[in-house]
Amino acid sequence: MEGTTQLLEADRRFLVHPLHHPDDHRQPLVVVEGRGATLYDADGREYIDGLSGLWNVNAGHGRGELADAASVQMRRIAFASAYIGATNEPAVRLAEKIVGHGYANSAAVYFTTAGAESNESAFKFARYYWKIKDKPEKTKIISRIHAYHGVTLAAMSATGMAAYQKMFGPLVPGFIQVAPPYAYRWGGNEEPGIGAADAVEQAILAARPDTVAAVIAEPVMGAGGVIVPPPSYFPRLREICDRHDVLLIADEVITGFGRTGRWFALGHWGVEPDLVSFAKGVHEAIESAPADRKFMHAATYSGHPVCCAVGLRNIEIIESEGLVERAAVMGRRLMAGLGELRDLPVVGDVRGLGMMCGVELVTDHNTKAPALGLGARFTREALARGLLPRIRAGNIDPPVGDTICLAPPLMTPTETLDRIPEILRAAIMAATR
Repeated sequence: MEGTTQLLEADRRFLVHPLHHPDDHRQPLVVVEGRGATLYDADGREYIDGLSGLWNVNAGHGRGELADAASVQMRRIAFASAYIGATNEPAVRLAEKIVGHGYANSAAVYFTTAGAESNESAFKFARYYWKIKDKPEKTKIISRIHAYHGVTLAAMSATGMAAYQKMFGPLVPGFIQVAPPYAYRWGGNEEPGIGAADAVEQAILAARPDTVAAVIAEPVMGAGGVIVPPPSYFPRLREICDRHDVLLIADEVITGFGRTGRWFALGHWGVEPDLVSFAKGVHEAIESAPADRKFMHAATYSGHPVCCAVGLRNIEIIESEGLVERAAVMGRRLMAGLGELRDLPVVGDVRGLGMMCGVELVTDHNTKAPALGLGARFTREALARGLLPRIRAGNIDPPVGDTICLAPPLMTPTETLDRIPEILRAAIMAATR
């Protein structure tokens, strides 16, 4: 299409993309429309959105209700600050709604505009909390290898993928990384849930507990390859954090709001974090602080009324359509279909929780030798068959298998969901010929 050609010429001249390199952008997918779980490109081809945008389009594309909520709010007032001394109704109502669905110890919400900003804020909340408690040396943050927490400076320093850090160092001091609860590739003698939690405790002791502010963990590691922890991991980690007076931050940027079949994912293991946005203990410290030690953290768009109006309507859709409960049921269905791929020689591991699944590719079932580069060939074959997936490349240190990451919208129709394993089988077979 002539218009598309001109658009791509302008794209190459004027737009810097996330994770940008021109060699990766020679034939970009130009998405022009989305409806439900389906995307449409500029040439009229359609694709199942295998990753809900970037893990975030839970209610599906093209929801007129969300456009209407934005329009109504923008006609009333398009922007209003939520800095102290001002507020707006959508921000208040959305915060109230989120706390209602949160953990039992959830108390209040600080709004951000992206996951990295959420985690940057969580680190500041944790350090602030310990300063209010007159323990100012507690500043270090422990995260896990393969974790993804964003790529702003502090969030990048917590992210456990060297590829995101290579060209932007040095890292922010005070961030420590430990082994993840990666059962398929756990190398220790201990049960992986216990061993990986104990690795966190060893890091706390090595750093000295009186210098460690928090541990940050995704309930299910998303971009790192959909790594689901053994059931023993988070209860043990919660006990370790409590014993050493360390906060536990749950990074639920991906797992929150129904993705795993619960509103928030640590409930699967009966665990409550100290910070998601934040919970009671931290909130009370902020509320009781003297004026000369007030919480001087802010963002222009925190509590943006249009964003909050749309967010509130989005949660109402999730509630009214039972999408959290649906994610649990349909996630089991998707996992059952993906499990049938285990007969393929290059499929090493199939794992997932709710509507969040990963298929790790290997060259040898017995040795679990990683299949590197296969993911890129698979992606081309999947796109040709009408599925847009995401690949966690395995060319990291130490290498692991390229992993197909899947997280379709929670409302994905059954017949569409059932096509995903079928497309995966055909695409994997084509990629390995």
